[in-house]
Amino acid sequence: MQFLLPPIRKPFFFAGAACLVASMALAEPLRDDLTEKDLSRVLAVTAPTTDFTRPEPFEAMSGGATTSVSKADSGAFSHPSTTMPLERKQDFKLGNALFQKLWVSSPSSTQASDGLGPLFNARSCQTCHVKDGRGRPPLAGEDAVSLFLRLARPARNEAERQAIASHQVLNFPDETYGRQLQNLAISGLAAEGKPVIAYTEEPVQLADGEVVMLRKPDYAVANLQYGPLGADTTLSARIAMPTLGLGLIEAIAEVDILAKADPDDNNGDGIAGRPAWVKDHRTGEVKLGRFGWKAQNASVRDQSASAFSHDIGISTPDAPNAYGDCTDVQKDCLAMPTGVQARLGPAEAPDPVLDLVTFYTENLAVPRRRNVDDPMVLQGKQLFYASGCTACHTPKFVTRRNAANPMHSFQLIWPYSDFLLHDMGEGLADGQQVGEASGRQWRTQPLWGIGLTQKVNGNGFYLHDGRARSLTEAILWHGGEGQKARDAFAALQKSDRQALLAFLESL
Repeated sequence: MQFLLPPIRKPFFFAGAACLVASMALAEPLRDDLTEKDLSRVLAVTAPTTDFTRPEPFEAMSGGATTSVSKADSGAFSHPSTTMPLERKQDFKLGNALFQKLWVSSPSSTQASDGLGPLFNARSCQTCHVKDGRGRPPLAGEDAVSLFLRLARPARNEAERQAIASHQVLNFPDETYGRQLQNLAISGLAAEGKPVIAYTEEPVQLADGEVVMLRKPDYAVANLQYGPLGADTTLSARIAMPTLGLGLIEAIAEVDILAKADPDDNNGDGIAGRPAWVKDHRTGEVKLGRFGWKAQNASVRDQSASAFSHDIGISTPDAPNAYGDCTDVQKDCLAMPTGVQARLGPAEAPDPVLDLVTFYTENLAVPRRRNVDDPMVLQGKQLFYASGCTACHTPKFVTRRNAANPMHSFQLIWPYSDFLLHDMGEGLADGQQVGEASGRQWRTQPLWGIGLTQKVNGNGFYLHDGRARSLTEAILWHGGEGQKARDAFAALQKSDRQALLAFLESL
């Protein structure tokens, strides 16, 4: 099923799209998957709107024809793409079962499920991505489940700096604890340690006098079992992010993302989006990073293989180390049995496990928007544009005609992200370089589905570490390239802020 772009009215086309075609022909490479006619249609339909009196055509269908039109309840993120053919639904269900599978330690009588750890953060994908949604920081007295600490040190010499620059590595792990702090371990092995979070409340007064409390986190590790962390090791807290619409993101034309990059801020608007170039784990090719908080993965499959290895300690054909994130220093960990079985190959999760999980996460449908024609939502949309939010949160794209998955081909989608790296200021900085992303840079997070966070996950924690307890707090944490938009929001009167928030909650 192909998604039909709205017809182009000639006055609109010649006034807007033709100019865009001319300017892009001079400045940016054009898409090689489209005819000249299709390109004109795409440029016209993705041009920023100036009419906020009514919804745009197809605006409610955030994922194009793949959009889920099911009820917006707690299962809203778990539906398959609407266009999925019957013969692929079995693969989707199998992928879902593997996404929820609880892995166990080796040796076990359930040989299809053993190989957990030896060190790990979760026993299943679903443990962190609850109902395919976002994670959260632990509440008082809880152990961290869907929040973990990434560990990395900076390059120490020119050879290491060159290794990062040439995309051989993203950064360098802690020499004792590896790339991630694992707060769980199989029986007979000590977990690495326990994340500790201390919050400091900081008041922020808005222009109309309302005071909002922001909580600033400070991260540490208690009960380190294998010695101290490296003196230059940085801690970066991350919560699990929603898994909806990932295949559509992968189907966006690379040139459309790169067209929005302005790393030197040549247009002087204070926004300097930078592409994140990373190495594809399977092919070794350098590709555009699109996935992860710092755009450190080029594909959904890369993201899935990395999570299997570091979060659960399960090896796959793409990441075949059966000991996961155990380091050479952790001799007890390396002495534990693994779940590798010679008859199934060198990985604990052999083909087709990774194929099925990747298919599942690529095809979780984006839910249909709500209240798109509500006057308050339309007012909030206008304020979202006027405040400068769309400088990074690009509303819409049309995916490639030659997308690898036909379901994702030539779809008008509304992710509200440019998928580029932006300096978000010192307040959100983690001090940890990840490939081309500095310690102050983060990938623009897609906003589709954000209004259903409470309904799906029963909480409202936002940003990379869940520090924000509301959308208002999340906006007020924006600094750096997001400072102007943040200040514009803070300057609004309460009724206007509520309208802008109503727009976000409709996504």
